[in-house]
Amino acid sequence: MSSKTVGKYADYVSEMYPSKDGPEEATKLNSQSSKENDRAEATTLIEASPPKEDPWALPELKDTGTPWKDLDTKGKVIKTIWTSTRTLLIFLCLYFFICSLDFLSSAFRLLGGKAAGRVFQNSTLIQNPICGLMIGVLVTVLVQSSSTTTSIVVSMVAADILTVKLSIPIIMGSNIGTSVTNTIVSLGEITHRNDFRRAFAGATVHDMFNWLSVIVLLPLEIATGYLYHISGAIVESLQLGSYKDANKDLLKAVTKPFTKLIIQIDSSKINMIAKGEREEEDFRLLKICCQSKTATITNETGYNYTQTNCVQNCNHLFATSGLSDSVIGIIMLLASLALLCLCLFGIVKLLNSLLQGNIRKIIKKFVNYNFPGKAAYFTGYVAIAIGIGFTILVQSSSIFTSTLTPLVGVGVVSIKRMYPLCLGSNIGTTTTGILAALATDTQGGTKRLQNALRVAMCHLFFNLTGICIWYPLPFMRLPIRLAKFLGNTTARYRWFALFYLAVAFFILPLTIFGLSQGGWEVLAGVGIPVICLLFIIGIIKLLQRKRPNWLPKKLQNWKFLPLYFRSLQPLDRLFNHLFGFCKICHHHHHDHHHHHDNDENITTKTDESQKMI
Repeated sequence: MSSKTVGKYADYVSEMYPSKDGPEEATKLNSQSSKENDRAEATTLIEASPPKEDPWALPELKDTGTPWKDLDTKGKVIKTIWTSTRTLLIFLCLYFFICSLDFLSSAFRLLGGKAAGRVFQNSTLIQNPICGLMIGVLVTVLVQSSSTTTSIVVSMVAADILTVKLSIPIIMGSNIGTSVTNTIVSLGEITHRNDFRRAFAGATVHDMFNWLSVIVLLPLEIATGYLYHISGAIVESLQLGSYKDANKDLLKAVTKPFTKLIIQIDSSKINMIAKGEREEEDFRLLKICCQSKTATITNETGYNYTQTNCVQNCNHLFATSGLSDSVIGIIMLLASLALLCLCLFGIVKLLNSLLQGNIRKIIKKFVNYNFPGKAAYFTGYVAIAIGIGFTILVQSSSIFTSTLTPLVGVGVVSIKRMYPLCLGSNIGTTTTGILAALATDTQGGTKRLQNALRVAMCHLFFNLTGICIWYPLPFMRLPIRLAKFLGNTTARYRWFALFYLAVAFFILPLTIFGLSQGGWEVLAGVGIPVICLLFIIGIIKLLQRKRPNWLPKKLQNWKFLPLYFRSLQPLDRLFNHLFGFCKICHHHHHDHHHHHDNDENITTKTDESQKMI
């Protein structure tokens, strides 16, 4: 019944029945008509409003090319050649991408390697486990390699400079610091909002796992020493023997022919500084002499002394430049970042071009495949095993996870699959420490070898314990949820990625490091209130989402707080004002806000419509 018909009927009733019941009947009919119209409009609005797009869904690219069956012989030959060329270019970009990571590591070692070595010399700093943890983070960030940090710690324990107990927090810190590389790599997707969302989340899922594991397991280790005791029990049950050629790097057999032409670094000198065997002023980290010979010479007075002579000079690009380590480090840092970004750009473009239509579907289906039925639960454990295998092969978790990061960005690998692969990579990277321990000299007995291997085992069992906490039960996979939160935040505020890098890997570790210098009293006086506040906020947010009626009306949302306590918008305005010259970031940011506002309007209207119905 239309509203016009109802209106005429109401007029007829009021004319025929002029009593007080007539107008009431007419008013009732008009009111009913109005509600029916509102309900119809609301239903139309809901049906017309577009479904909300899932930003984490892997994108589908339509194959705009001519199908293979419709091509003639010439077209098939051209398509085959073009596909093969792009595949070779992807592998070439991947090769130079891995080389750029090696150059980046060399640059950081030249700039911060000596400082990292000096930090290990100060035994009073390492006595504090919190301080040791932050040293592990900062040193690994400085040298861009957890393998280097682990090898230094293992050799120091083997030389009786550092005890096994004091080395455990440093090893935990190196686990956190190693994830900075793939977080830097994710910045290559910063100009594409959804790709950047996925890439940054895929990179930081590694960070979140390591931070959460440390937050839980470091206090447990301090209280019980479980890693120390487990590793001791295992090592004592083994029949140990050293292996001089244990520390092999399989990937460098492929990349070294090119990288050694550009630059060569002697990382063992960082270890020598850490052990206090030589002052850093005595030598450079840059290799100048690639082969030397030591001879014993007797002078005129009959005194014997050793003299080292260079037999073969290095012939890399900077060998005869005469530049200092710091200057070369800056040059290599800029060059490696430029090469890294160029390779990432090439990989992403080539992947988007090559992996279209059916090819992309097949690869995505294979990589993200789940076993059928109840066996689907074990798919992630197979991914963990794959991550272990590949990381052992390349001897670097940073390289493995950094290679996966752009694949997550373009939508080939899902973040749910990236997570177990990262966990496997964390286990695989512990083999470097085990191999370094097995290379320990046993001429004076096996005690040093046992201690070195205990440190490597602590690294292994730390990662295994973290996996047991944060993976088997789906509701405990908090790293994925936290990484998605960070991904959504960086998609809305591009500057947040750099802000996160600075805070997570520099400002926070340096702040905790500084507070720990004041002793346990200062650290506890600042840390405990902050931890309690974060815990209370987490509980309130959980209740706001699950049981808002349990909270007072004022606490059911955060609107009672000032804007700068509950939103990044004030910081966003500040960054836009300071860095307004970045037209690309500003354009995308503005575009995102425009779509975000439209989405909010549609959502609000839809919610109101549903209430009407």
